Amino acid sequence: MSSLTLAMAMPATFLSEDQFTCSICLEVFNNPVSTPCGHSFCQACISSYWDGGGGAIKFYQCPLCKESYRERPELHINRTLKEITEQFKEIADIGEPINGRGGGGVEDHHLSPPQRPGEMPDTIFAEMMTRFQRLPYPDVPHPQSPNEHRDPPPPYSPPPYSPSRRFTLSGPSDSSPNPPLCPIHLRGLEFFCRTDNTCVCCICVETEEHRGHSVIPAKREWHIRKSQLGIAEVELKDLIRERERKVEEIHNSLREIRAAAERETDGAVGVFSKLISSLERCQAEVLEVLEMTRRAAEHRAQGLLKELEEEIAELKQRSTALSQLAVSDDYILFLKTFPSLSTPPQAKDWSSVSVVSELTSGGILRTVNQMMERFQEEMKKLPEVCQRSSLGQSVSRPNPKVRRVQEYADITLDANTAHPRLMISADGKQVHCGDNHRSVSDNPERFDRVVCVLASQGFSSGRHYWEVEVGGKTDWDLGVARRSINRKGKITVSPAHGYWFLSLRDRTDYAFRTEPSTNLTVSLRPSRIGIYVDCDKGLLSFYNVEARLLIYTFTDIFSDTIHAFFSPCTNKSGRNEAPLIICPVAMTE
Repeated sequence: MSSLTLAMAMPATFLSEDQFTCSICLEVFNNPVSTPCGHSFCQACISSYWDGGGGAIKFYQCPLCKESYRERPELHINRTLKEITEQFKEIADIGEPINGRGGGGVEDHHLSPPQRPGEMPDTIFAEMMTRFQRLPYPDVPHPQSPNEHRDPPPPYSPPPYSPSRRFTLSGPSDSSPNPPLCPIHLRGLEFFCRTDNTCVCCICVETEEHRGHSVIPAKREWHIRKSQLGIAEVELKDLIRERERKVEEIHNSLREIRAAAERETDGAVGVFSKLISSLERCQAEVLEVLEMTRRAAEHRAQGLLKELEEEIAELKQRSTALSQLAVSDDYILFLKTFPSLSTPPQAKDWSSVSVVSELTSGGILRTVNQMMERFQEEMKKLPEVCQRSSLGQSVSRPNPKVRRVQEYADITLDANTAHPRLMISADGKQVHCGDNHRSVSDNPERFDRVVCVLASQGFSSGRHYWEVEVGGKTDWDLGVARRSINRKGKITVSPAHGYWFLSLRDRTDYAFRTEPSTNLTVSLRPSRIGIYVDCDKGLLSFYNVEARLLIYTFTDIFSDTIHAFFSPCTNKSGRNEAPLIICPVAMTE
């Protein structure tokens, strides 16, 4: 007996919608076409599938059997299959054959037992099978099982559920043998409500709670969403590869910087060994510049590497979750977890991030050799020039990248902490010392002996930068202080007591307030001081803003919230009456 005879002998109730379903969109065929390998698809679906490769596609492949073609096959509407599909749609919609095809009503076929809604009469079934025999490619594919591989279909949104629609001629055929039961109606959860994003049974669909919602078979929704995992997984792998390449790039840059730093250091030592003992101090300063430049490069590289490794670990964890979800047969769990995993992660753009340093160009060593030709008269300028060359890439002033990590801090003065002689401007940006004490409340946070004031903003994490105009003042103190410091009576100022600040006395004497104070040599007098603090790394730096020079860096552990610290010092009979002014940072591109 032939396969066609056997097929025609099958009960009509076994003919389901799956036999007329496109394996790409999972809907009944619309303008069906057949590929040379014999598989049929909607014309729009297979065209979109082949067009999805863009200009990079080198061959055309059947989504089912994966047979490949060098040239794109010319597809024509399979009119016989289209006509049969149209009849199938009409029968599926009304539950009986249309007039003029296959005789009269249900009673004319003398079916026993009486035909149920959605079943196909034997005469119509036989006619369809006869038409199938004349198809140019008889191997009409059956829908794939959930475990078989399927290429991701083009984006598709099925129409909302209509109660009158039949999903197959004999009921939902794609449900699992033993689907979970509805806790209310004890029926299989064979449908999925897109409106409420939950699985429902056939009775739930007709209730007031879900009536009019977009409802489709649950396994169809499972197939559609499962196919979308491939796209998300490819995007995650691309992000991982991009970041792994950036890690390697930073490692290479760091190796070059370290090698360059070693070369520069060796060269500088070789030059300074020819000088007399009076040049030893200058040599130490140049070596310090080299070391600071290398540390700055390493510091930035380590921060970038840590951030990249954390992002890679997060992406890999997300990728593993997607892979596990892709092979899961539990569509209830799948549909619950899919929305959170399918959302694209917020990823940082690393394309413009790099680690650079003046060390790799040998600029410092060239500067040393040039300056040695002028020897005595230029020797004092040597550390300054080296700093200017090497710190051009540092954080001496905020740039667009610095602003993206919110290093610029909008600082305002807290009048409640100000000594009674201090005068605070209305906008909280200026402070100077008056001649007399103001009548103010002696609250616990106010300094009562030292003429200083704290900022309102406190920092316990992150990186922050602000600038203060010091102008022609003869004395001032600038830095940070711990929130829990002693503010009453005589105060001991040092890092051990919660104070970290730079001081100027008598126009020329600069010092960082340690115990004892660390005296500093500042060859160019600054009129604006830049203050940079990294709370997480315990780093505090002071800069000459106009000259773009680092004045001093101190590292410590900030175990408590810190506030910006200001002291204009006493006015010294009008010689130091100029205010300290918190300035906006220039937004250079």
